[in-house]
Amino acid sequence: MIERKREQMSHINENMSKEERLEWLMNEYGRTVTRLAFNYMKQKQLAEDVAQEVFIKCYENLDGFRNESSYKTWVYRITVNLCKDKLKSWAYRNILVTEFFSKTKKTNSTPESELLDSEDRRLISEKILSLPVKYREIVILYYYEELSYNEISDLLQLNMPTVKSRLHRARHLLKNLLERSRDNE
Repeated sequence: MIERKREQMSHINENMSKEERLEWLMNEYGRTVTRLAFNYMKQKQLAEDVAQEVFIKCYENLDGFRNESSYKTWVYRITVNLCKDKLKSWAYRNILVTEFFSKTKKTNSTPESELLDSEDRRLISEKILSLPVKYREIVILYYYEELSYNEISDLLQLNMPTVKSRLHRARHLLKNLLERSRDNE
């Protein structure tokens, strides 16, 4: 953990201007913030709007960053909190959700296997997005953002056992949803 902070600080330091630090954060985390926001918001445009808001908040609070966590955790926490606020808002609750997230496609495969993989990813994505937010966010952070239990615990400000139990419960719910879906085919 300390080594990670040192490595991070070698890329960004207090001698940089506020604008340079923000630019570094945007270059370093822009894509992942947008993807994380998309996994919550389920719409590309909303995710891009949230990402812009995240970096505005980063700029406003950059001088107050205390290095108690990594920049990654700090930026992700801002993203998660903004997404949760948006999801609670009246405006969001009245928007029709139409998009799903997707993983990158595999190379060196046949068109048939790509189609099957695509359908499997679509189904899994659909089922993940149907999970309650408290389970969905854990799955997304663990599997798609590849965060550790510790990072998720810090990010969501949850105890480690809570993170583990929510991930376990999310897997169980997802398994049941997928089995029901396949039984209905």
